[in-house]
Amino acid sequence: MDTLLEILEEIRDDVDFENTKDLVDGKHIDSLNVLQIIAEVNDEFDIQVPAEEIIPKNFNSIESMWAMIQRLMDE
Repeated sequence: MDTLLEILEEIRDDVDFENTKDLVDGKHIDSLNVLQIIAEVNDEFDIQVPAEEIIPKNFNSIESMWAMIQRLMDE
């Protein structure tokens, strides 16, 4: 999860990703940030985030993003 945190902090260094649990719903990150996160995650973890996974629930916290990444890596 450290690698994911590094990716997130490179995209938005002004957001507390470790403690914020409403990243999308609270408008801490926007749709462009989500697309940046997806692009970086796809490259770093050698996965493809499918369209059906691009929902606020999967991007509201670092924990939810990490759970999604692990699910996709296991497929």
